[in-house]
Amino acid sequence: MTDPAAPQPPEAPREPEQNMPPTPNPWAQEAPNTEANAAPRRASFETSPQEPGWERAVLEKLAFATLEEQRRARRWKVFFRFAWLAVVLVIGAVVFYENTPGADVIKPHTALVEIKGEIAADMPANADDIVDSMRSAFEDEGAKALVLRIDSPGGSPVQAGIINDEIVRLRAKYQKPVYVVVGETCASAAYYIASAADEIYVDKASIVGSIGVLMDGFGFTGAMEKLGVERRLLTAGENKGFLDPFSPQTEKQREYAQAMLNQIHQQFISVVKAGRGERLKPTPETFSGLFWTGQQAVEMGLADHYGNLDYVAREVVKAEDVIDYTHHENVAERLAKKFGAAMGQGTVAALRAGLPALR
Repeated sequence: MTDPAAPQPPEAPREPEQNMPPTPNPWAQEAPNTEANAAPRRASFETSPQEPGWERAVLEKLAFATLEEQRRARRWKVFFRFAWLAVVLVIGAVVFYENTPGADVIKPHTALVEIKGEIAADMPANADDIVDSMRSAFEDEGAKALVLRIDSPGGSPVQAGIINDEIVRLRAKYQKPVYVVVGETCASAAYYIASAADEIYVDKASIVGSIGVLMDGFGFTGAMEKLGVERRLLTAGENKGFLDPFSPQTEKQREYAQAMLNQIHQQFISVVKAGRGERLKPTPETFSGLFWTGQQAVEMGLADHYGNLDYVAREVVKAEDVIDYTHHENVAERLAKKFGAAMGQGTVAALRAGLPALR
């Protein structure tokens, strides 16, 4: 027997078993050690996560990738800007070429400028564009005469007066005849312009004349009283609210407006008499504001002959080729009107509602 209280000899150290697997650690993340999985990791980071500084290497690669992406974005942005610039330049060149139709024309031809629609500063038939078109036609050596093809009910006496004066000046300066060809209508301010021409050609059914002036508007004072609406208009100057549709019109203001209309009417009559001269056969109704057919206009001396554009170019000017010098809206102008100019036009039209008009 062995005495348990006796000291025991030390045990000999055990040799490790060669075939025993290592004890797994449940808290350690499983890391496959296959070559197939290790290769993509080396390709992605080029630095083993076990090596010191691998976080910095990853951040550097991300930063370089971001910079490269920004460079590519900037290159595409510059490319698209240059592409749009090229498109704008091409459109501008086309528009410029279209708006200068007589620039390369040398052979004899008939120059045409069209006046369509209402004659007003904010409309296609405005004095600035029409005068520029006429100047281009007169300056072209190949243009033997200018034909104004008019189809308009009238408009602003100021715009019509500017065009009329410029016709007289250019005709005297370049010694070229000016003819008017009337379409459907040549009334009021349109006839104001036509009277400066050497001859006026109409169709038998055209509407011509309306030599008069009007100022139109509305008054709502009675309706406001019935509805219980009070107009609160503050002015400095007793006539500052003149022509306000929500305020009553005094007799003094009415007489003042009528005197102004009469003065403009006399200007209109003087222009017609100076332009038509002895060809005009005035009657008590000629300057009353009435309008007539083309047949009646020829009989009254308001027009000269029957004829259209082709007839005038072929038989009168003796130059059958017709070149259009009319200013046409370019792409930018059309886009401006499409994206908001209509609101501005409405405002201008409202402000112009109380101004004199020849229509």
